[in-house]
Amino acid sequence: MPRATATTLRKANLAVARAYPGESGERQPVHTVYGGAHLFRSDLAPKLGAVALKALDEHAPDAASLANALGLEGDAVFAQVIRDRVVAKLRREPVEDFRVDFEDGYGNRPDAEEDAHAASVAELMAAGLTAGTLPPFVGIRIKPLSAELQARSLRTLELFVTALARATPRRLPPNFAVTVPKLMTPVHVSTVASACEALERKLKLPKGAIKIELMIETPQSILGPDGTSPLRSFVEAGGGRVRGAHFGTYDYTALSGITASWQHMRHQACDFAKHMMQVALAQSGVFLSDGATNIMPVPPDVHRAWKIHFEDVRHSLVNGFYQGWDLHPAQLPTRYAAVYSFFLSARPAATVRLRNFVEKAAQATLVGDVFDDAATGQGLLNFFVRGLSSGALTMDEARETGLSVEELQSRSFLQILENRKRR
Repeated sequence: MPRATATTLRKANLAVARAYPGESGERQPVHTVYGGAHLFRSDLAPKLGAVALKALDEHAPDAASLANALGLEGDAVFAQVIRDRVVAKLRREPVEDFRVDFEDGYGNRPDAEEDAHAASVAELMAAGLTAGTLPPFVGIRIKPLSAELQARSLRTLELFVTALARATPRRLPPNFAVTVPKLMTPVHVSTVASACEALERKLKLPKGAIKIELMIETPQSILGPDGTSPLRSFVEAGGGRVRGAHFGTYDYTALSGITASWQHMRHQACDFAKHMMQVALAQSGVFLSDGATNIMPVPPDVHRAWKIHFEDVRHSLVNGFYQGWDLHPAQLPTRYAAVYSFFLSARPAATVRLRNFVEKAAQATLVGDVFDDAATGQGLLNFFVRGLSSGALTMDEARETGLSVEELQSRSFLQILENRKRR
């Protein structure tokens, strides 16, 4: 190969690698629970877990009733495993991600009132950090950076982070993020990124400590006026801070002209937008999250609401969205039931495929009527990595693939094969 050709290819391949670094390898929460800032308490997560357990005991006191309510496929043993793991999760870690909301869940209030809540919620979050009652992921959602609300939005961000850093002191909770809603232009993201950078300097926080998550909930955030998708430019505008992108079901469908009675998670307009998100942000390292089911599981229609939520979550999972939003504590049982049944029902076949594939060291394999080649390996490994991180699968179940704990934790199929070749 001519040297000039090799140089050109090397530069091109490096550019592709920089643009598409692949999945981050970090844990992704299976959901984001959000609630108004005025309702936040330092021990909110365990309290939500207690409410969720109470709802489960009242409306699905045994595995059979849960399976019947959700339409779970599988036998009685499978249903019992699902319920047992849901109960264990609700006792151990009921909430994985919580977003204190200063937007829709809070509303527009006098400036003095929002100022006071920004400071008081920061102190409560600091207390939760000290007491160990915060979820593993936590953050705030500010108001949009529209002409009417931009000053209020940035003021809340500054007041909250300043009060939190001073109360801890100078220590943010692990996996802290600020969520930016109703994006219309990359300037919205770059403005928040600049504000975060200024706060880190002022408060002597580590650079990059404040992560950003994006709300993709306008048609303009899917397709810009020039006919191209601005999604990658949103991420780039964050200067390396953007951790996730969340789809906003109801704002998006409303702005797309869909009437209220047809605004739901499985509408084809939502599937189109989410597929655009997948294509634009594939292999970027940015987590993708689906939206929320707005049918609340409250008497007398708990089972109906549970079934809708269960099917919504499963639809998300089937389509590659491993995170979504929950609005009510009684949605937690169905969130985990959907996630766990999704992974556990597919585990036997995935185990055989991955074990056979690894044993043949990247040679193409035929298991039943499914042909696996090297491109499939990482996808199979990702299935088990996500199943483990969500709590759906145990390490013993994952090790039935023939992979060691260290290999599973590596999260890299190529690295596993390379290491095995050296043996």
